[in-house]
Amino acid sequence: MLKHSLIAAAVALLATGCTLQPKYEQPAAPVAQTFPEGDAYAHQPDASSTASNGRSANGQSAPDIGWRDFFFDTRLQKIVELALKNNRDLRVSVLNVEAARAQYQIVRAGLFPTLDGSASMTKQRTPKNLSVFGNTISQEYSVGLNASWEIDFFGRIRSLKDQALAQYLSTAESRKAAEIALVSSVADQYLTMLAFDDALVVTQNTLTTALESYRITKLQYDNGTGSELDLRQSEGVVEEARANLQQQARLRAQAENGLVLLVGEPLPADLPPGMPLDTQNILSDIPAGLPSDLLTRRPDIAAAEQSLLAANANIGAARAAFFPRVSLTGSFGTLSPTLGGLFKPGSAAWSFAPQITVPIFEGGENKANLDLANVQKRIEIANYEKAIQTAFREVADGLAARGTFDEQIKSLERFVNSQSRRLELSDLRYRNGVDSYLSVLTAQTALYASQQQLITARLNRLTNLVDLYQFMGGGWIEHSGDAPRPADAPVDYGSQGAPKPASAATAG
Repeated sequence: MLKHSLIAAAVALLATGCTLQPKYEQPAAPVAQTFPEGDAYAHQPDASSTASNGRSANGQSAPDIGWRDFFFDTRLQKIVELALKNNRDLRVSVLNVEAARAQYQIVRAGLFPTLDGSASMTKQRTPKNLSVFGNTISQEYSVGLNASWEIDFFGRIRSLKDQALAQYLSTAESRKAAEIALVSSVADQYLTMLAFDDALVVTQNTLTTALESYRITKLQYDNGTGSELDLRQSEGVVEEARANLQQQARLRAQAENGLVLLVGEPLPADLPPGMPLDTQNILSDIPAGLPSDLLTRRPDIAAAEQSLLAANANIGAARAAFFPRVSLTGSFGTLSPTLGGLFKPGSAAWSFAPQITVPIFEGGENKANLDLANVQKRIEIANYEKAIQTAFREVADGLAARGTFDEQIKSLERFVNSQSRRLELSDLRYRNGVDSYLSVLTAQTALYASQQQLITARLNRLTNLVDLYQFMGGGWIEHSGDAPRPADAPVDYGSQGAPKPASAATAG
């Protein structure tokens, strides 16, 4: 009767899903309801802006825009595809998801009874003065099933299961964040490489102009119509340009090495042709939406909330440790002193052993574990709020940059044109003997500096658009209109053969 009562109580409690977890309440977002406004944010690009070249997001949010539609350069698209297949950090993040899923399944298995088959033979000798009827050697054969089950009256195992599931989902969201960050990083590195290509061209042109100027100045000096000061100044411009050329070549090579590391393999020779930096035509008019949208768009925020849910579940497990633990163990099989008698009538044997363990004195361990669980939850609340604040700041900074780069680049383009004309006029005045070579040197230096500024501004504008796409949650789907994959589903690695984890629904 007692056995049946315990089982009935266990089934009733399990059916109600009793746990000691505190009720979860999502913390309020510690940011403003709207993104900042002001001069820096007032001139966001749209489909009619000169930088968009007719390409528009058509009001789609970043997560709905595939990265192949966001990037226009087919060479960059192919490189991103290769990185998603081969990047080692991304592979590790996929394996971390698999490990977290396996850990969740291990914990969840504790909710169910265990059943083991066993067979054994025991042989022992007893001293003659302790033996019965003088039989000093005895043996026993057994075959049977052993079962055990911890009845989760107070939800300890369910809380641990919920904790493991939340940790698994957090790892899956972190893996999603790693993938969209990889897309952004590859694009940024590719654009940086293009910027160094432009810098090499500018520096090479400067060197060519400086060499021609040096040839004329030396000819004048050799003919006695020029000064050594002009000659040395001209020579200095040549050597400075040569040094800059070597520096730009070094930086360009290092930028390509960085891109190869992100891609995970050497860049193939059959990549499609690329586009120059100033014609990349990346989508620039993606709407920002509201700060509250980031809670659903950003996988890093989702990962932080799952970590908070895991900490909340852990409190339930820590509370349950104060209450009794009820276990049922039993076995059924056959016993016989001989191997041949194992399955004869009358050899059946069984045992049933319910056990209740009540904590009485643990030296304060359970109390300390509960205190630790509560502190860890407060830590995860702070981490979750910080993730929201960081996301808000990243998007706000990106919007401020996006609202100012176009006008800055237009001004720099006019500035470069003015410095180019200045150099022409200074050179003309010098050759006609109206002005000294110092004016040519100053104009040449100013033109080179303005060209470098323009390249840097163009690079910063493009990388800002790429990063803003990531900060808004874009980069997870390949083509616009694709159904989003679950957070724990990797890219189809094709020949790489990476296993595909089950979705969270399957894992649960």
